[in-house]
Order: sequence, then structure tokens, then C-alpha cells
Amino acid sequence: MINYNGKLLPSEGFLSPSNRSFLYGDGVFETLKIVNNKILFLEDHYFRLMASMRIVRMQIPNNFTLEFIEDQILSIAAANDCVDSARIRFTVYRNDGGFYTPETRTVSYVIQASKLESKYYYISDVAYEVDLYKDFFVAKQLLSTIKTTNKMINITGSIFAQENDLQNCLLLNNEKNVIEALNGNLFMLLDKVLITPPIEDGCLNGIIRKQVLSIVRKIEGLEVVEKSISPFDLQKASELFITNIITGIEPITQYRKKNYGTELAKEMLNKLNELI
Repeated sequence: MINYNGKLLPSEGFLSPSNRSFLYGDGVFETLKIVNNKILFLEDHYFRLMASMRIVRMQIPNNFTLEFIEDQILSIAAANDCVDSARIRFTVYRNDGGFYTPETRTVSYVIQASKLESKYYYISDVAYEVDLYKDFFVAKQLLSTIKTTNKMINITGSIFAQENDLQNCLLLNNEKNVIEALNGNLFMLLDKVLITPPIEDGCLNGIIRKQVLSIVRKIEGLEVVEKSISPFDLQKASELFITNIITGIEPITQYRKKNYGTELAKEMLNKLNELI
């Protein structure tokens, strides 16, 4: 089942061939997590979604309140029997009509819910190897910081990772700085400083990124800095980890010939679970 404009429908056959998200990538989305019938960090997701819609000049419906969004999400989770632990995809797209220039700025939305195996975040002990993806670069611009339905770099990068037996790839912006992973923000521990690229470099304005920055600022003896990361910096680090709303924190154990520890990542994960 899906939630399509407030109606619960079968997931098959609802998409129009004139759907602008399908034709042009004219859509934005949020990936959310539910634990015990509660949407984690809902307010952060809501304000990011509203900001994304404004950036791409969508007309925000009058009923798109925080309470309305919450009710719509929880209703589809209940319909799919996954209120204990669920992955939610909330997609908003401009309505049909027009070519590159839309005939309307009004929108529709669709919400999908799928069950997750675990309520809490955890770190597995399997190796997690990454490399740089250099076929394409992320533009250092505002559009790169939001979640649009045009994710071709992430798709081709994921295929590259699969072809090379990698668990993930790190993306570069047009100034050749490392900005994020294919599916989340990047953090790098260098001495006693935790570094993550600034939003201005073109990385996603991540929800868990915000939580980790807040957590680290309360840890005595550990400094946190938002600054650009070059590929050469990665070799100097003692830890690298990726953050996103579904996995929480994923430590990188190998980049090229360098192996990394996981001590801080595990500490961060414990503190993140405490927020749940």
C-alpha cells in the first residue's frame, strides 16, 4: 500500500506516464525512520522538506503542516503493519503538464513504508571498503544540498561500487574536494578533531549529520570543524564514517591501502541510540 494524496492505494499502477518526477526529475523527497510509532527527528525532516520545496519553486499546500505530514506518514505505516520500525519515503512532485516549463506549481505527494529489521542503530563487524568516484562531480550549489528525484550520480556511483566490490564510494565536488558518500554525509577524525564538509561544498544537509554535530560539541576534548576535505586528507585520518537516517552511522574500515578504526563511530552510535 502507498499513501497517494491522502488515499491508501495499491502500489501498482498509480504512476501517470506524464508524471514530472518521472519525466524530468521534478520532485523532492525525504527518507524518514519510524521507531515505536514515532517519526525520528520529524521537525528537522519537515523543515528540510519545506525548504527544498521553496528552493525548487513548488507551491506548498496550505494543509502541509507538521501535524498533517505526521498523520499521513503514520497512517501508511499502520496500513503496512510496520509502526514498530519502518523506512518511509515521502516524495513530493509537481503536477502533470508542460515540458521543462511546468504548467502549474501545484504538487502531489506519495508516501511509501517498508518494515525495518531493527529499531535501533547498530554497527556490524564486516569490512566496509570505499574509494573515490571520479566519473562525475557534484556541483557546488544549493540544489546539491537537498534531496531531489534526480540522483543519477548516486546511481552510476553505486554501479561503479558494485562492479569493483566496494561497499560505497565517496563523491567529489567540482573543486575536487570530498563532500559525502553515495548515501550519506562523511565525517573524518584527524587527531582530536572531527571534520565534516560544510554545506557550502555541495553536500546534503543531512538530518543525522546535524545530530552528530550536536553530540560531538558536548564531548570534552574533541573538537568539531566544518571544512573542506581533500582526497589527500583521507589518508591522514584515524577514522572515517558515514551518517544517514536509516543506518545511523556506518564506519569505513578501508580506503585504498589505509585501514581505519571504529572507536569514535561506536561511541557516537550509542549516543545516537540514546536519542531514540
